[in-house]
Amino acid sequence: MNILYCGDANMADGMLISTLSLTKHIKGPIHVYALTASIKAPSRQFAALSQDAVDLVQTQLQKVNPLSSAELFDITDIFNANPPVANLDTMFTPYCMLRLYSDLVPELPERLLYLDTDIICRESPQHFYDQDMTGTEFVGVLDHYGKWFFHSQLRALDYVNSGMMLMNMPQIRKTELFERCRNVCATVKMFMPDQSALNKLADTKRLAPRRYNEQRRLHRNTVFQHFTTSFRFFPWVHTLSVKPWEVDRVHSDLHLHEYDDVLGEYEEIKTKVGQSTH
Repeated sequence: MNILYCGDANMADGMLISTLSLTKHIKGPIHVYALTASIKAPSRQFAALSQDAVDLVQTQLQKVNPLSSAELFDITDIFNANPPVANLDTMFTPYCMLRLYSDLVPELPERLLYLDTDIICRESPQHFYDQDMTGTEFVGVLDHYGKWFFHSQLRALDYVNSGMMLMNMPQIRKTELFERCRNVCATVKMFMPDQSALNKLADTKRLAPRRYNEQRRLHRNTVFQHFTTSFRFFPWVHTLSVKPWEVDRVHSDLHLHEYDDVLGEYEEIKTKVGQSTH
C-alpha cells in the first residue's frame, strides 16, 4: 500500500503515529512517501522534514514487515518554481498545498493514499485502497462542516475534505488537475486553498462513505479517524482542536482511549529516541 504524507518538520510526530496505526491493520508492505520543502512566506519561515524522521518511520515499518519502506522527497525547488503566491501567508500553512505538486515527482507510484498526519487508522483500508479507479481522479469523503456551505453543484452535497484522498496519478496528470489547482492557488486567495481548488476543479472525483474519513467522533465502523477542529456546544459554544500527539488531551478532552496501544508505542519510541540523543 502506497501512503503519501506532506508537511514540514512539525509533521514528524503525526506521521509516526499515523504509520504505526497503519501497521496494526495492513498485512502487506507499506510504502510511505513524504513530500517536504523549506518554505519562506512573507511573515513566516518553515523548515523541511528531516531524513532522520523518515528513517525512524522506516525502522518501525520494517519491524512489522521487512518489505515496507519510507522515502523522503524534498521538493523545495519544484515548489519555488511555481509558488502559491496568493495563499502563502494565510491562516493555513503553505504545506497544505504541497500535495498539489505530487504529479511533478515522477518517482511516486500511480496509486497513492494521501493522509493528513492527524489521521489514525482504526480498521483495514485495503478494500477501499483496491477499488477500481478507472477514469477517476481521486476518491474522498464529504467535509463534515464544509459540505453544508460549499458546493460545486447546486443539486448535491459534494464538497470533499482533502485530508484523505485515494489518488489516481495517471488520471490526475491526464486532466492536469493538480496543475490547474496550482495555478488557482497562485492567483486567487481562498479559504482552505488546496481543498477549495480541488473541489472547484476536479472533473471526476468520487465520494466514499464517512467511515473512511471520520471528522467528528468515533463510530463502530470508522476506518480512518481525522482529528480535525470541531465545534462543541456544551457548556458553551466553542471550538475544540486536539491532535493525536497530544496524548494527555486525547484522554482528558476527547475521553478517547481507542488508540492507547498506538499512542503508547509512540510515546515509548519517542522516549527511546530522546534518550539516544543525549
